[in-house]
Amino acid sequence: MNSVRKSLLSLVILAGALLCVALPRLQAEDADRCQRRIQHAEHELHEAIEKHGHRSRQADHERRELHEARERCWRERQRWWDEHEHRWRTERDWDDRDHD
Repeated sequence: MNSVRKSLLSLVILAGALLCVALPRLQAEDADRCQRRIQHAEHELHEAIEKHGHRSRQADHERRELHEARERCWRERQRWWDEHEHRWRTERDWDDRDHD
């Protein structure tokens, strides 16, 4: 019975160690996903403005997509990626008309 307890304890310690190593990596991947999502939305908005104009239906659609990407990051991480300043922002202070 003593060897079973030792094995169980070893397993618990190993699982804890793996969790401590994996958790920061998962959080970093989530942050990377948020950043890429916002970068993509920014790019799509710039493309729509370039092709169709600032006040076009396509640009308005991409503005909504960018807003949704920022909102999603804010909901998930309580921060959002500012592509213009290339940094994470911790205040929900983005301007939906910053590309006008």
